[in-house]
Amino acid sequence: MKRPLRAIAAAGLLAAGSLVAVALGGTASADTQICEQFGSTVIQNRYVVQNNRWGTTAQQCINVTSTGFEITTQNGSNPTNGAPTAYPSVFFGCHYTNCSPGTNLPIQVSQISSATSSISYKYVSGAIYNASYDIWLDPTPKKDGVNQMEIMIWLNRQGSIQPIGSPVGTTTLAGRTWEVWRGSNGSNNVISYVAPSPITSMNFSVLDFINDVKNRGAITSSWYLTSIQAGFEPWQGGAGLGVTSFSASVNGGGSTPPPTTPPPTNPPPTGSGCAVKYTPNAWNNGFTADVTITNRGSSTINGWNLTYSLPAGQQITNAWNATVTQSGSAVSARNVGFNGSIAPGGTANFGYQGTLSGAYSSPTSFSLNGVTCSRA
Repeated sequence: MKRPLRAIAAAGLLAAGSLVAVALGGTASADTQICEQFGSTVIQNRYVVQNNRWGTTAQQCINVTSTGFEITTQNGSNPTNGAPTAYPSVFFGCHYTNCSPGTNLPIQVSQISSATSSISYKYVSGAIYNASYDIWLDPTPKKDGVNQMEIMIWLNRQGSIQPIGSPVGTTTLAGRTWEVWRGSNGSNNVISYVAPSPITSMNFSVLDFINDVKNRGAITSSWYLTSIQAGFEPWQGGAGLGVTSFSASVNGGGSTPPPTTPPPTNPPPTGSGCAVKYTPNAWNNGFTADVTITNRGSSTINGWNLTYSLPAGQQITNAWNATVTQSGSAVSARNVGFNGSIAPGGTANFGYQGTLSGAYSSPTSFSLNGVTCSRA
């Protein structure tokens, strides 16, 4: 559903028909209007405000203030079962090579001692949109292109729109209960936290959400936080929506993880054991599954391939934290670069989403590198 694999306009090039356009990296000294498709400017010499109209050719303009922005023109209109028209936002960090002044991002998650943010939103009626706070992470200190993990915090959802993937439960963070969704848009994995009712302002720990995603096995402490962003995804209408204030601070001083190197693939030694915990969530025509592998042997597993059979009527559509292939009912899930090593007593986690035809049932047996595992 998002984020665009866009080509960034060269600095100084303005789109035809723009009312006022600001080149990438400009500075807003007073209220500034941006109509250029990917135009941006700097506020408080610390944050970048971007128009980021990526899902429509219709004009969108934003008015940038010293503390945020407001959408003044939004002529795009997209079906609610598809992608939004844009993501106008204010951010701290790096987005497609555009980095906020003096930012210390990307920073490794293990090095973060605190990450806090404060935001205030202005809402309007009669439009279809979400107010979304985005947190981007990647296994590498990436400053350009699509990151592998997107955390979305939906503070307001208006209209018949929904996050990427499917609901996987609820959690309590920042003193509130959120509905959690998980899936992939084909370019990156997404975990979304949806508020049950609109939130106009919030002062919270960004690190709490990052840690929750880490606890779900979607990232590790060796990943990098690359940017944090607050804005809107409009589908239809949206003039008058605004981020009235935004602040963010990421402090280092966390612990340093031990160095890791890509290990060679090898099976568990003879006599070692493994266990698999398979946690499904099924609905009428789809399902998700979280899979946890536990090494119950006495030696480290370096490189793993979990094989098993899915019951009839189940077809995997996307996966995270593993390379998952399916041929008929046979499934093979291989580690990716960051989670190939499982120490004795340690675990590796991956998951996937699929379609379902008929009644749901879970796999009954699993083999890890050719060795049968018990069920956890």
